[in-house]
Amino acid sequence: MKTAIIGLPMTGKTSLFTILTGVHETARTGAMETKVGVTKVPDRRLEALAKVFSPQKVTHATIEFIDFPSISRESLRDPSLLASLRVADALAHVVRLFEDDTVPHEKGSIDPMRDIADVDTELVLSDLAVVEKRLERLEKDRRKMKDPGLDREFELLEQARQMLENGEPLRGWDLQGEDEKRLRGFQFLSQKPILFVLNVGEKDAPRMTEIEQEYREKLLSGKSRAEVTAVCGKIEAELAELSAEEQKEYLASYGLPGSSLDRLVSVMYRLLGLMSFLTAGETEVRAWTIPVNSTAVKAAGAIHSDFEKKFIRAEVVPWQALVEHGGYAGAREKGLLRLEGRDYIVKDGDVLVIRHG
Repeated sequence: MKTAIIGLPMTGKTSLFTILTGVHETARTGAMETKVGVTKVPDRRLEALAKVFSPQKVTHATIEFIDFPSISRESLRDPSLLASLRVADALAHVVRLFEDDTVPHEKGSIDPMRDIADVDTELVLSDLAVVEKRLERLEKDRRKMKDPGLDREFELLEQARQMLENGEPLRGWDLQGEDEKRLRGFQFLSQKPILFVLNVGEKDAPRMTEIEQEYREKLLSGKSRAEVTAVCGKIEAELAELSAEEQKEYLASYGLPGSSLDRLVSVMYRLLGLMSFLTAGETEVRAWTIPVNSTAVKAAGAIHSDFEKKFIRAEVVPWQALVEHGGYAGAREKGLLRLEGRDYIVKDGDVLVIRHG
């Protein structure tokens, strides 16, 4: 799953990307430069299971982040950059809340709601151009032939045009079934799930939870496919240079329970509609990424396509039961290890042992 990190200039987005992924090198995307990196999804369950099984390795789920150039009308006209942005599964919009006279804002003042609206406007205008171009083509095609599929696509795109002309992002549009499939290929930017990442200043770090809640009420009221999290880029940069013990002391000095970047990754994982099931043994303890509400047979396919094809059943146990009872034997003795069929809906944190032909 790919998440594009976007934002206006001087918001701290590239610094956050570097701290998240450790990647410093850039790659060319058309006329623009981008960076691509992968970060682990924090998961305390893996560490707990590792203490039980002492595996040779522990493997976390991951999210791929792409750091894009600052959003502007010019950048969204670059075809190759636009194509790369459209294939992202979600957007992380870094919004500047920190004050710093040495880092001037391009608009001369700090106004987060204005900046959020400006970026949304650019995404909306980019989508509107796509919709209008397709509608022109559909009008010609519909004059040549009678096709209910084309008629329905035209109706849906007219709805999209109305929303976009009103300045409304498409992420709140609740498309279902065939209608969703019909428009999926357009990969509209304003329809993608979005995480607003509030980059606060050092003096506001102790108030991060309060600031997060304030902006959640402003931005998310009645809206879907959007989330808010707050980080302090300056603190995270300092943490990256410290040992684990020093990190605890440093965070405690700000009254913070842990790294806000860990929370950012976890929130993005949920926003993408993902969850993890686990496998555990002496060779490896691992988190596997699947969509929420996946069946056992689809989970088996995440491990290996042959497991999905030759699926018989899955042994399932909650991760807590394995930890509490010291492994599979203890959980089985307590009757906590059960057999499930292919249509079982896997729960976040289930530990699976796949039986296959």
